[in-house]
Amino acid sequence: MVQVRVEQTVRCSPDEFLALVLNPRRYAEVDDKLGRIDWVRREGNVTEFKFRSRLPGLPGPMPKVVSRMRLTPGERVDVEYAPSPHNRLSRRLSTFAASFVCRPVSDGTRVTRTIEFGFLPIVGLPVELILRRTLRSDVEREIRGAKELLERTEHSG
Repeated sequence: MVQVRVEQTVRCSPDEFLALVLNPRRYAEVDDKLGRIDWVRREGNVTEFKFRSRLPGLPGPMPKVVSRMRLTPGERVDVEYAPSPHNRLSRRLSTFAASFVCRPVSDGTRVTRTIEFGFLPIVGLPVELILRRTLRSDVEREIRGAKELLERTEHSG
């Protein structure tokens, strides 16, 4: 299993940061792991979206997956594979969980971004070795990009 946790303070409210996360098409501007997005559906505090995944350091197209994001207003977004019938192949080969936890601080919001992948042993070892080298810097770049996007929007709006 590969897990990465990155923290960053962003000059915005928790709600502003979480709203960015819940907009997959906009968040894809800062997250290279989100390829082309086919659709987004939102019902209450649950957002699902289908996209072509990209994992840093791995060649070729990855399978399309459907992610489910669950919002705890003002606090966090938890992300996982959407339930059946989606993600049959991905579920057979891997596990996935991620979160964005937001805590107000004096100069904005402290964001803790966590992402975790697990893989079947046969496929897993080479994939995990690659992700151990590439995932942390990718997530750090992602969160820096979100910070820049939100702070630029704050000053231009």
